[in-house]
Amino acid sequence: MDPLEDKELISKPTNPAKHNHPCQSPTKNNINPFSLLLQPFQWLHMLSTHLTPSFVIGVALVYGLGQGFSGSLFKVVTDYYWKDVQKVQPSAVQLYMGLYYIPWVMKPIWGLLTDVFPVRGYRRKPYFVVAGVLGGVSALMVALLGNLPVVVALICLIVLTAGMAIADVTIDACIATNSIECRELAPDMQSLCWFCSSAGALVGYSTSGVLVHHLGAQAAFSILAVPPALFIVLGFVIHESKAMTTLHPQKKEKTEALESLGVAVTGMYESIKCPQVWKPSLYMFLSLALSISTHEAQFYWYTDPKDGPAFSQEFVGVIYAIGAAASMAGLLIYHKTLKDYPFRHILFFVQLLFAACGMLDLIFVLRWNLALGIPDYFFIVAEECVVRIITRIRWMPMMVLSSRLCPLGIEGTFYALLTGIDSLGSLSSKWGGGFVMHLLNVTRTDFRNLWLIILIRNILRFSTLCFIFLIPNADHSEDLIPLDILKKNSAANVDDDDDDEQEGMLQLVIKKEKLQV
Repeated sequence: MDPLEDKELISKPTNPAKHNHPCQSPTKNNINPFSLLLQPFQWLHMLSTHLTPSFVIGVALVYGLGQGFSGSLFKVVTDYYWKDVQKVQPSAVQLYMGLYYIPWVMKPIWGLLTDVFPVRGYRRKPYFVVAGVLGGVSALMVALLGNLPVVVALICLIVLTAGMAIADVTIDACIATNSIECRELAPDMQSLCWFCSSAGALVGYSTSGVLVHHLGAQAAFSILAVPPALFIVLGFVIHESKAMTTLHPQKKEKTEALESLGVAVTGMYESIKCPQVWKPSLYMFLSLALSISTHEAQFYWYTDPKDGPAFSQEFVGVIYAIGAAASMAGLLIYHKTLKDYPFRHILFFVQLLFAACGMLDLIFVLRWNLALGIPDYFFIVAEECVVRIITRIRWMPMMVLSSRLCPLGIEGTFYALLTGIDSLGSLSSKWGGGFVMHLLNVTRTDFRNLWLIILIRNILRFSTLCFIFLIPNADHSEDLIPLDILKKNSAANVDDDDDDEQEGMLQLVIKKEKLQV
C-alpha cells in the first residue's frame, strides 16, 4: 500500500459524520455561558462516540479513582504511617518510596502479559481483576493486622502499588491503541486521563487529612481497598471482544502466545534503538532522575513544631488539595493553548519555569518569606499552586509524546516500556534524594542542611535544559516513527492474526491494512 494512503488510512475517521463532533460547533458559533457549560459534557459524548463508553468509564476509574483519589490518599497516609507508626528516618522513607516504583518500572512485563497472554480469550479483562485482588488484599492487610514489621508492611505496600500498576498498564494499552487509530484524539485522551487524575486527587487530598486525623494512619488504609474492588467490577463490564478458538484451543493459544512474545520483544528492540524513539525517552528519564526528590525531608520539616511551620494533618491535606486543583488548571491551560505547539518548544520553556519555581522551596525553608512579611500558610498555598500548574504542563506533552512513539501491533507493551522508563527516572529521583539526605545528615529532627539539598536539586533541574535537543522539534500531529518501523511491527502482527479474526478488533488499523493489501 502506498505510504500516503497508509497515512490517510490511520488518520482518517471511519465515519466522516462523527468527525464533526458536537463539542466543536459551540466553540465557534455560540459563545455564551450556557454553551461553555455544556462543552465538557459534549466533549465526553464525543469521546464516547468515537471510542466506547466503557473505555471512558475505565479511564475515569483507573485514573480518577485509582491514580487520583487512591494515589493522593496513599501519599498522605503512607507519609504519616512511616513517620508516626513506624517512626523511621526521612532518608529511609525515601528508599522505601523508591521501592514503590519497582512495580511501575516493571510495566513492560505487565504490558507483555496483557498483549500476548490472554486468559480465556481476553487480553484486558482478567488483568483488571488481578489488579483489584492484589490491591484490595494488600490494603486490608496493612489496615487490619496491627503493628506489622517494617519488612512485611513494605511488601504489602509494594504489592498494593503493583495492583495499581497492572490496572494502569492495562488501560494504557487501550489508550495507546486508540491513540494510533484516532491520532487526532491522542491529546484529548491524555487530557481525559489527567483531568480524571487531578479531579480524583482533589477529592483524595481534601479528605486525606481528616481521615488520618480521625481514623489514624493505619486504619485509613481500609479506604484504599475500595478502588481495587471497583477494578474487579471493571474487569467484568469493560468492552472487549473475545478471541476465537479452534479445535485445539489450549495448544493453539500457547503456540500463539510464544510467537507473539517473540514478535513483541523483537519489535520493542527494533523500535527502541531508533533515534526518534530513544532520544526523547532518554530526555524524559533524565528530566525525572536529575530532579532529586526532597519530599520526605520537606514533609518532616512542615510538621515539625520546633524548626518548621508545624502544619496540622488537616492543613497538609488542604495544601495538597489546592495543588490538585491547580493541576487541573495546568491541564486546562495545556489543552486550550499549548497542545498544538512543537514538543521541544513547550518542554524547554516549561522545564525552565520548573527549575526557577523550585527556588520558592528554598525561600520557604530559609524563612525569607517571614522576613518579607508573608505568612507561612499563604506562602505555601501560593507556592503549591504555581508548582502544580507548571508540573502538569510539563508532564502532559511527555505523556502525549510517549503515546505517539508507540509502533503498531505492540503499542500496549511499548507504551508500558516508555512509562516504565519514566518510573525508573522517578525511582532514581527518590533514591538520589534519599542518598543526599543521608550524606548531609538530614534526619527527623535535624534540618540544618535541608536548604542545601533543595539548592542542589534546583541546579540539577536547570542542567536538564542541556538535553532538550533530544526532544523532536515536531508538533503533536506529525509522524514521529519511521514508516519502516511502523510497518515492520504491523506486518508481523497481521501474520499472527490470520487464524484469529476477532483479535484484530483491538488493532483496527492493522486489520484495515490487511484488507487494503
